[in-house]
This record gives sequence, structure tokens and C-alpha cells, in this order.
Amino acid sequence: MIPSTILGRYATSLADIVLEENAVDKVTEDLKTYSAIFSAVPDLLETFHSPSVPKDTKRKLLDELLLQYPTTPIAANFLRVLLDHSRIRYFQPILDDFIKTVNERVGIVSAQVTAAAPLSQQEQNHIEHRLAGITGKPTNIEFQTDASLLGGIVVQIGSTVYDGSIRTQLADMKRRLAET
Repeated sequence: MIPSTILGRYATSLADIVLEENAVDKVTEDLKTYSAIFSAVPDLLETFHSPSVPKDTKRKLLDELLLQYPTTPIAANFLRVLLDHSRIRYFQPILDDFIKTVNERVGIVSAQVTAAAPLSQQEQNHIEHRLAGITGKPTNIEFQTDASLLGGIVVQIGSTVYDGSIRTQLADMKRRLAET
């Protein structure tokens, strides 16, 4: 496994470039498109990583993808650099680190909100407003669902977790009852 510091260099270098060129939104959108492509067709990353596939074939395949799903020159060059340095199989962790780095630099707080059921737009807006008030900064929130929570929500901001799920409340109640 490649150390995260090496992968972080790719993310940091890309962040430097997109911030300098004022192309954060477009490049991020382009790379998220490729993230979806790689998720939908996992064999694609394996082909790019395989030592049995010649480098020229890999480059042609990537060029074909870039023709079908055009990107900014920055995103296209970034994909080519990852391919040429045999790092494209680590695309997703590099992308995650890139987004985190950009958000930190522009002062956006990333949060993850997990609920037992999908939240309405009004509930999402309320949570976004509350988190922006708590952090004092704009927030970038990823909403997820997890039926095992039974109810309530779990909010993660950085390494801090606020667990207001019914599952946790029931587990705490069970633990307290067992202690008596």
C-alpha cells in the first residue's frame, strides 16, 4: 500500500493548481464524474493498474474516456499524471483528500449527516443552517441514510461525532439498566 503522504501530495498539488486557476468547482465536478464512472465500472481501474496491459493501451483507453466524458484540461492532465505514475488505482482516496484540502483552504467545514430515513429538503436546510451557526463557517454537508439508526441523526464534523440516534440512546439505556 502506498503511504497516504504520497497520495496526499497529488491532492495537494491539484488543490494548489485549481485554487490558483480559480477552477475549483469545475475540476471537482469533473473528477466526481470520473469517480462515478470508476465506481460503476470497477474493472476499469484494474485495467489501468494491470501490469499486463501496455502503457500505450492504457493511455488510449483514458483518451477515449476523455473524449466521451470531456473535462477541463486540468482534470484531464491530472488523470493522465495518475495513470503515468501508476497511481490511478488510488483515484478515490486522492479525490477525497483533494476535496478535504480545498475545503480547508477556502474555509468550508465538511460534515456528514446520517439519518434513519431520507430527510426532506426543509430538514436538510435546517441542519445546514444549524451547523453553519455552530461552526461559524460555511458547511459542505453529505447526507446519508442508515436504517439501523432506528431514528434521530448522527453528525460528524471532522473527528467529532454527535450521536443523537435512537439506537445509541437504547444502547445507553440498556447499559444503565444492566449496571443497576
